[in-house]
Amino acid sequence: MSESTEAALGAPAARHNPGDGTWGAVREALRGSHRDYTQGPIGRAILVLAIPMVLEMVMESVFVVCDVFFVSKLGPDAVATVGLTESMLAIVYTLAMGLSIGVTATVARRTGEHDSDGATRAAVQGIALGLLVAVVLGVAGVLLAPTLLALMGASPHVVESGSGFTRVMLGGNATILLLFLINAIFRGAGDAAVAMRTLWLANGINILLGPCLIFGLGPFPELGVTGAAVATTIGRGTGVLFGASQLLRRSSRVHVRRAHLRLDPALMLRLVRLSGSGTLQVLIGTASWIGLVRILAGFGSEALAGYTIAIRVVLFALLPSWGLSNAAATMVGQALGARKPDRAERAVWMAAWYNMYFLGAVSIVFVLGAPAIIGLFTHDPAVLGYGIDALRVVAAGFVFYAYGMVLAQSFNGAGDTWTPTLLNLFAFWLWEIPLAYALALVFRLGPHGVFLAIAIAFSTFALLAVMMFKRGRWKRKMV
Repeated sequence: MSESTEAALGAPAARHNPGDGTWGAVREALRGSHRDYTQGPIGRAILVLAIPMVLEMVMESVFVVCDVFFVSKLGPDAVATVGLTESMLAIVYTLAMGLSIGVTATVARRTGEHDSDGATRAAVQGIALGLLVAVVLGVAGVLLAPTLLALMGASPHVVESGSGFTRVMLGGNATILLLFLINAIFRGAGDAAVAMRTLWLANGINILLGPCLIFGLGPFPELGVTGAAVATTIGRGTGVLFGASQLLRRSSRVHVRRAHLRLDPALMLRLVRLSGSGTLQVLIGTASWIGLVRILAGFGSEALAGYTIAIRVVLFALLPSWGLSNAAATMVGQALGARKPDRAERAVWMAAWYNMYFLGAVSIVFVLGAPAIIGLFTHDPAVLGYGIDALRVVAAGFVFYAYGMVLAQSFNGAGDTWTPTLLNLFAFWLWEIPLAYALALVFRLGPHGVFLAIAIAFSTFALLAVMMFKRGRWKRKMV
């Protein structure tokens, strides 16, 4: 059956059933859908996948804000402990995201092939890899927590008061890795609503339990900053248990049975190869921000503070775009598995257009409303000025970012993890950082030059990604 015929067959339902329009898609997305994403209207499929993915990441951002809010009541040493530990956990997050890329691509491809057994085997091997990594990191973290804090530059008092927090967070890193991987499995299989519920449960418990354990409310012990780590680990651990229970259900797209619970070294090696380049991809992108911060630091704390505020606003606004990008990745993986590369390509362009409309609207709001937005975070005139400039310049490139984000994730969904890795390396290390240095220091544009370099680099990434995507090599990638 051709794609046009499938769309035509899907059209009458959209015309005759008033509940089958946009709101119908929203209800389907939140309730959970068992639709076959390899056929039917592409736009609705993207919407059904993207909505829970967006809400999933919104909840994650709410958790981060709440966690910092409660810990900040304990004083600067507690905040410093959290900041230093989060810096160390960046390794865990990088590995988790890298492994998730390989798992999502493989599960999506097997799902598109209607090979549920293959999807389940890939899921189990991915979880096994995550557990192996978590055990190594966890043992090292528990034994070396005070030493690691000291190496990160913590004061003796922070080392003494914060070692418990660091031990719990690093020792319980399995909850981070497994939560990422289990949700990656659900996304790849098209069960985005289950992934959303898993993260909402984990972070909901964390938000409720955090203040109880930090401040000793009611029957709970007062654990101080360590209480925040215990609450986080319990919340994430509960999310992991819920997600694992969904994998054991017969109705799940990925149904784990006893026969799947054995190691498959060959499959694990394939996942490692995919995830290795995915991890490098994440690391390159994340580490490039360190170079920009180093350049900005030379212009004083006001410039750095303004930049930090603006980037946090930008990252929060990009959350819906990540949802659309992840939806495109799932569509690509499943369509290629169903041997429908044209459907995969159409899904990517459609998701990119949706993303462009959304981020285009956001960019207008940010450019016009920058003073009011940054003013919510600071009243310092110097910080305010830098923040406004950063937000306006970076937001001006949002239309390009829309394409770049979707295309990068689409390459990953196809299993072509090396293309976005190389694009990241060129755009952010060989282009963005030297350009920021040149504009800021050689051409004497100061912090404004760094902000320009960010916009130019992301736009360059998007243009190169479009060129690479149109070449179509990703369609022939075997997973």
